[in-house]
Amino acid sequence: MPPEDNSKTITAPSNPRVENRSDRPPDRENDERYDPQRVEEKWFRQWQQNASLYAAEPGSAKKKFYVLEMLPYPSGALHMGHVRNYAIGDALARYMWMNGYNVLHPMGWDSFGLPAENAAIQNHTPPREWTLANIANMKAQMKRLGFAYDWSREVTTCLPDYYRWNQWFFLKMYEKGLAYRKQSKVNWCPKCCTVLANEQVVDGRCWRHEDTLVEQRELEQWFLRITKYADELLHGLDKLEGWPEKVRTMQRNWIGRSEGTLVDFKVDGAAGTGESKVSVFTTRVDTIFGATSVQLAPEHPVVAGLTATHGDLRAKVDQLIGEQRKAKEVGDIGAIEKHGVNTGRYAINPFNGEKVPIWIANYILMEYGTGAIMSVPAHDERDYEFAKKYHLEIRLVILPIADDPEETVAEPRLPFTTTEGRLINSGAFSGLECDDAIRQMSAYAEKHRFGKATVTYRLKDWGISRQRYWGTPIPMLYCEKDGIVAVPETDLPVILPENIEITLTGGSPLGRIPEFVNATCPNCGGPARRETDTMDTFVDSSWYFYRYTDAHDDRAPFDSKIADYWFPIDQYIGGVEHAILHLIYSRFWTKFMRDMGLVQNDEPVARLFTQGMVIKDGAKMSKSLGNVVTPDVMVARYGADAARLYSLFAAPPDRDLDWQDSGIEGIQRFLGRVYRFFELNAKPQDPAWRAPLPTPLTGSARRLRRKLHQTIKRVTDDFQGRWHFNTCIAAIMELVNDANRRALGTQSTENPVMGDEIPLTLLADVQRNLALLLAPFAPYLAHELWEMLGEKESLLKAAWPNYDPALVKEDEIEMPVQINGKVRSHLVVPADVTQEAVLERALADEKIRSLTAGKQIVKKIFVPGKLVNIVVK
Repeated sequence: MPPEDNSKTITAPSNPRVENRSDRPPDRENDERYDPQRVEEKWFRQWQQNASLYAAEPGSAKKKFYVLEMLPYPSGALHMGHVRNYAIGDALARYMWMNGYNVLHPMGWDSFGLPAENAAIQNHTPPREWTLANIANMKAQMKRLGFAYDWSREVTTCLPDYYRWNQWFFLKMYEKGLAYRKQSKVNWCPKCCTVLANEQVVDGRCWRHEDTLVEQRELEQWFLRITKYADELLHGLDKLEGWPEKVRTMQRNWIGRSEGTLVDFKVDGAAGTGESKVSVFTTRVDTIFGATSVQLAPEHPVVAGLTATHGDLRAKVDQLIGEQRKAKEVGDIGAIEKHGVNTGRYAINPFNGEKVPIWIANYILMEYGTGAIMSVPAHDERDYEFAKKYHLEIRLVILPIADDPEETVAEPRLPFTTTEGRLINSGAFSGLECDDAIRQMSAYAEKHRFGKATVTYRLKDWGISRQRYWGTPIPMLYCEKDGIVAVPETDLPVILPENIEITLTGGSPLGRIPEFVNATCPNCGGPARRETDTMDTFVDSSWYFYRYTDAHDDRAPFDSKIADYWFPIDQYIGGVEHAILHLIYSRFWTKFMRDMGLVQNDEPVARLFTQGMVIKDGAKMSKSLGNVVTPDVMVARYGADAARLYSLFAAPPDRDLDWQDSGIEGIQRFLGRVYRFFELNAKPQDPAWRAPLPTPLTGSARRLRRKLHQTIKRVTDDFQGRWHFNTCIAAIMELVNDANRRALGTQSTENPVMGDEIPLTLLADVQRNLALLLAPFAPYLAHELWEMLGEKESLLKAAWPNYDPALVKEDEIEMPVQINGKVRSHLVVPADVTQEAVLERALADEKIRSLTAGKQIVKKIFVPGKLVNIVVK
């Protein structure tokens, strides 16, 4: 007896225009049937009851995947810019779980920093209290949004169990000579009332206060010797193939390696000036015989001596400093109109003994090189411009290389800046080609002890001292007998006192707390004074991702074996604004930890993704600009899934997203359509639901199955490649529309469905795979749909769907037929149909024949695989 056939079909009605739809509510009522609040609250409660739901699996044999979004500063509440960042990482984490990986996806808080102190002043709330309340609020928001974080690994950098290891690392660096203290001219933000690292000065302004110009002050500061790793930081960029080229270029430029020669020019009659020489770094020592002046930055140390007894000159120098500051306000110091003043003093060129005038110029910056240049106007564009303005001598010392050695070379147009030339007017070095001259002249300078070949970097050592309260105390003591003394490791952490008065005057607030300041020297037992500066908060974020791997270790920052399993981070996600600050510092920290044997990896991050900003009202979404859209409002109005899905759908993740409320409304309607599709068609109790697919499939069923496999491929390819989640979400939308159209008969005469039978088991396959495809993007709804299908397996770690390559390839396509550019019919034709065959079919189509009857066909247009257009008149 043959087996019973349990397969069933859904038949599309033959005439949708006369179909009785009285049993179906209108679209508006259908939208209301999907209640995101009810569905999401249900699953939210279930997820919160399972603390290990998103936990990584210790000792797992699975392949690991460490995905991480940059940890936030707990400012009080998330906005949709945050949501976009975290939705990207969360989608990837869920995708990797479904592909069988052991996933680490933690979250924490970069919780030290200036805003907490400002809030304490404005709101009379202690920084710790303000910060921890904000963390509780933002954590609740993240949970309600459904982000799949392993909260058992949560890191809060303002708590002693974390910052004690900041202090431990500092002591280790001090032991190795990488942490040191010196008097230095530093960047000072008047609004922050603290020092800024060079990387925190953007176009002359504070990185936090874009309207505040940074000043220069002389202070004793603690520095970390990041320059020891400059070459390795630079060359390591070549290995970071998973990083955006833009970020690598920004780091290369910031490190700024230059090979050249350091040359000392003696100051003529130096007695009484306070400085006897001016050191110049040049990449073109071959042109030094063409130097006709030496130029100093207005804040160069020699300037103070040169102007000490010349009030008029000092006033002119102050004017140059003012011009520099104004140029920094505009943000382009390179475009400054060049001005200078002649000091009346001279420097001696060590190569030929010539005295050249010393000028002070507004386009020379103290933070670049040595803050002094030799001006060679014949061979440098800026020097040429300056010399022409002030009528300084322009002396040619390089000529082009002639093809024929006997040929007389004409003088080139000035400035002549090429390095492919031959020296003239250069004493014993005349006749040498430029590259050879640079080598010989550098050696000559070193032999005669007035210079040497050297490599310089734009990168400077990292000044970490901050004259603020809310940060990691620097674990150092000052003893009258023994000088600078490190706090013993056994005394860590040096606890930050609570409930202190915070003002913006008088230096660090810690200096006004005797019980903090007064200490005992561990060496001599005598009285000592504790360091009152705190660490730059970028110290906290330089290694936090290692702590995630072993977040509760009280004997070490983390267990090295555990860190070695998880590192490097497989995917790191955050804003490009951190390309220089956080990402350079974290690379430096990793290399130091490697050298002390704590980790084995050279780099912390294998792949980096920098997402675009969320724009509202023409500007970056920001609390300071008052254009923030809060996820709380979006979740209450549309649901968490809609907020997440819109943030991924509205633009490619690497592009800026222009926020539109109407867009999220459209996403909510789409989710409602998905829910209704399942509600009307999911029949898991029907025996036909799980029956084998009948073969062969024909008509609509075949095309729907093909569409399903094409969608699986498209979404899978996007996760594995370019991350254009907007296009793969659009593909899911197309699949839903196609399935609805074929299963429910919601067709039109303009877009008829071809074929009429959809097996129930095919709908089961489509719906199961739809739930899987939606799971990374809209987890609440996906879990609800999964349950509607009668599935018992956890959706979080259900296997990601596979596609059949044979089904992805089209064998038949629906081709629209247009008349004068307007669609009038559709044809189902072989994918490789010829132009002749498709035109013959189109003209034979009943609708097309009736619409072209009695008219002249003037043109036939065929776009392979796309359309046919018949032009008539």
